[in-house]
Amino acid sequence: METRSLGKTDIQITPILVGTWQAGKRMWTGIDDGESVRAIRAAFDAGITTVDTAEVYGEGHSEQIVARALSDVRDRAVYCTKVFANHLQYSQAIEACDRSLQNLNTDYIDLYQIHWPSGTWNTQIVPIEETMRALTDLKEQGKIRAIGVSNFSRAQLEEASRYGRIESVQPPYSLFWRWAEKELTPYCIENEISILAYSPLAQGLLTGKFREGFQLKEGDHRSKNKLFTGENFRRVQKALIELQPIAERKNCTLAQLALAWLIRQPRTHVIAGVRNAAQAINNAKAIAVELSAGDLTAIDSIGRQVTDYLDDNPVMWEF
Repeated sequence: METRSLGKTDIQITPILVGTWQAGKRMWTGIDDGESVRAIRAAFDAGITTVDTAEVYGEGHSEQIVARALSDVRDRAVYCTKVFANHLQYSQAIEACDRSLQNLNTDYIDLYQIHWPSGTWNTQIVPIEETMRALTDLKEQGKIRAIGVSNFSRAQLEEASRYGRIESVQPPYSLFWRWAEKELTPYCIENEISILAYSPLAQGLLTGKFREGFQLKEGDHRSKNKLFTGENFRRVQKALIELQPIAERKNCTLAQLALAWLIRQPRTHVIAGVRNAAQAINNAKAIAVELSAGDLTAIDSIGRQVTDYLDDNPVMWEF
């Protein structure tokens, strides 16, 4: 599989990253550790050598699952993890990194990201300068190779960049959720920052498996996703019907079409979550889907039937 440079670094990441929120189990249902390990390894074997996790995914459980799946190929894998918003004081960030290193069974993290800005989720306000000082020190010590941020606005990204080099930003971004394009994309193009899009399948909607009358299991956090309810959901269904003939022409699934479209957006990679090995292998096949300029325009137009009616709130959930 092709690789691309992470930001301005020599770290090579794949256009598709394997996402491991599910592997942490918390806020998900029906997750099996053994299946998670097999899924992550299947993604690696299919060429997806970059994996994204976070300390908050099951309080380190997801990181431990990544270690179980990839420790024997650590030298060929790229590890991305995140420090949560409640650990952004200098000493807290240092300690959080050390815990992640232990969970991941590694002596370095390729990309260490601030998961949410200070103050979100009712956390303590910590000056970004303090957090960036911690991350810069970790980088100088060789514990991390690059610094990234997640769920930051353009203004927050610009402020963080005053105190150190930011190589990536991680927003929710898909054909059905395009807030990132308004401010982040132009800034990232100008400053050679990689966009790591999470929820690239709109939490499963772009697979086409959630149709009228579906029922989420109790405890599934997607019940709070704005795209899963009301008029938004009806617009999603109409768009999926129009996307289906394009997928059939390309001999691919709806999910592969959505991933193929997204990795062709400027500076954009996608983080695709997996529950099992079959999903991982199918995600990797999206790389081979060829889209012409006309295809990209047509897909773009269909997606806007959903996104043009959304408000400007960058958060996808109503928790």
